[in-house]
Amino acid sequence: MNILILGPQGSGKGTQGRLLANSFGFFYLESGRFLREIAFKNEKLRHLLAEGKLVPDEEMSSYISSYLDSKGIYDNIIFEGFPRTLPQYSFFKSWLKDKNVVLNIALVLQVSEEETMRRLSARRMDPSSGKIYNLLTDKPPANIDPDSLVQREDDKPMAIKKRLAWYKGEVEPLISELKREITLVEIDGERPIGLIHDDLVGILEEKGAKLIDKLPTD
Repeated sequence: MNILILGPQGSGKGTQGRLLANSFGFFYLESGRFLREIAFKNEKLRHLLAEGKLVPDEEMSSYISSYLDSKGIYDNIIFEGFPRTLPQYSFFKSWLKDKNVVLNIALVLQVSEEETMRRLSARRMDPSSGKIYNLLTDKPPANIDPDSLVQREDDKPMAIKKRLAWYKGEVEPLISELKREITLVEIDGERPIGLIHDDLVGILEEKGAKLIDKLPTD
């Protein structure tokens, strides 16, 4: 089963993606972390990310597909952060067809703009380690001085508003397209992490059971 998790910045899709990967033993592809890792060996990409710019659709698709091809992983994947635009989805469908697999379900975590602003505005980075904390939901441990943490430029109000505008313009059209083509479930992302995870597990278990029912029998 291949799963796509979508949602605006701060919706908790990364947290839920990791939890689901642990629960089901799926491969978790977190595109943001993946890009940061390969940027160490890719100067062009490193500069792009440092400037806070988005990776072009074709380039992003190439990075992801080449990576999965190198691993030989084509199924039982949780995709988070890719695809997130219509051009990326078009490439993604062709890649899936070539590998004889499909995208089975899309999960969309819904949070209000106000909640997104509240969550992202509370994010802080440890400049010595690069680790991200959240003063509301993921506070730093006792050995970290909160006053030593810094707020990244892309977590300030104007940058957050810009990213939300991008989400509406690029990701929401993709969500509309996905609704027409595959199973898509929208979930209230403003509830406690555990409740959301339990709901997602139930949704995927039901989807998995239906897929098994469709398998041919001897």
